Amino acid sequence: MNGPQDVGGRHGFGPLILEQDEPLFHAPWEKRALAVTLAAGAMGHWSIDQTRWARENRAPAEYYATSYYKLWILAVERLLVEHGLVRPEELAEGKALFETVPPKRVLKAQDVAAVLARGAPVDRDPGPVKPRFDPGDLVRTRNLQPPGHIRLPAYARDKVGRIEALRGYHVFADASARGDEGVAHWLYTVVFDARTLWGDDAAASDTVSIDAWEPYLEHV
Repeated sequence: MNGPQDVGGRHGFGPLILEQDEPLFHAPWEKRALAVTLAAGAMGHWSIDQTRWARENRAPAEYYATSYYKLWILAVERLLVEHGLVRPEELAEGKALFETVPPKRVLKAQDVAAVLARGAPVDRDPGPVKPRFDPGDLVRTRNLQPPGHIRLPAYARDKVGRIEALRGYHVFADASARGDEGVAHWLYTVVFDARTLWGDDAAASDTVSIDAWEPYLEHV
């Protein structure tokens, strides 16, 4: 998706200002937003990629005017409604009003630390599927312009780079964002000369590395 979240290399957004001794949260409600998102995701009705897509799939004016954790809340609201766990009327009232789809799982308070430590591994067994590329190969990223979720940055599309490393066989985020967690592909680190991406204004010695799934790549 060529959405508002994909701003790498674009001008007009100002410098990245780092806050000295920045706290983890700037307001108490942000802690709650994180907790609600984790608890809702733990119910097992959607993947982390679907959560990302629910945050991204917004008009630019809304996206840029919305704070980080508010986007999280808006996303989880959308997912709860889409999966039948909550109705819009209940969101408006702030309480349960109907019998809705029951959760597949419930994250108990005493289990939070262990669940977070375990995470949600996305590596898969490739079986007989062999990688198409080897470290050192020159590749070109495909010029993909999908309407849905994509993890290939816009600035790195249709560019020539070099395979630096093979990172394993992982769930394909683009398919996972559509609800299909059964699709997996080989993942590579690809290195680009900065001038390939940014032109002659970039430093000649700089490089940019991204992780890219195999369907994003072609042999040069």
